[in-house]
Amino acid sequence: MAADVQSRPIIGVAPRFQPDQEFLGERVGSSVAESTGQLDAIIAAGGMPVVLPLTDDEDLIRSYLDLCDGVNVPGGPDVDPKLWGDDSGYDEKLLCHVRDGFELKLLSMALEMDKPIFTICRGTQMLNVVLGGTLCMDVPGLTPREGMNLWRHHMVLQTPAHPVEVKAGSLLSRCVGGRAELQVNSAHHCCVGELGKGAVLVAEATDGVPEAIEVPGKRFCLGVQWHPEHTWQRIPTDFMLWQAFVDACRA
Repeated sequence: MAADVQSRPIIGVAPRFQPDQEFLGERVGSSVAESTGQLDAIIAAGGMPVVLPLTDDEDLIRSYLDLCDGVNVPGGPDVDPKLWGDDSGYDEKLLCHVRDGFELKLLSMALEMDKPIFTICRGTQMLNVVLGGTLCMDVPGLTPREGMNLWRHHMVLQTPAHPVEVKAGSLLSRCVGGRAELQVNSAHHCCVGELGKGAVLVAEATDGVPEAIEVPGKRFCLGVQWHPEHTWQRIPTDFMLWQAFVDACRA
């Protein structure tokens, strides 16, 4: 058992955030947590997940990254449009500035250090913003491909919601054994807009909505828009993503 544990790469997992709340009449303060599905997927793929603290201390973030073999950033609230210069106004209730500040620094440093990175939904959107890109904040308002209607892109976590076309020769393609089309779940109303520097769009839903980006110049930098932490036990290609990421961290 000890040897098995020692062979597991350490995966730093960015936390979700629970705002200040009341319990039995007492204010218990804000807290951080992570989806058990996400942690279980990393463990099943051979990694050792460590949930990172939400902090704006750059030295501390860098020290954690020194300890970690890779970084995983999950889904969650929307990314603040002000981060790419859009000051038109946005519903504050949909945002999480604490996560924005932490993930901006975490992903920037992880890219600089060339740590393997795997992001999900909001994490993928933040990755694109860190690279200098923008987001579409209203997927239901997008124009679908000619002859298509938009798929349902929200509130489908446990089962496949739509097909996704994978770019041949991409990192994503290699992760899923060269498959040209995947069945994925879906739970998002935002998506990648203009691509950031170095980012490449490597998957789209068949209605034209962006579904995955990667950065070819890095060891492993992949972001998907769907939620493989919920379906890795039922959809083989979703577990293959976790395995490829953990293998990259081990290497």
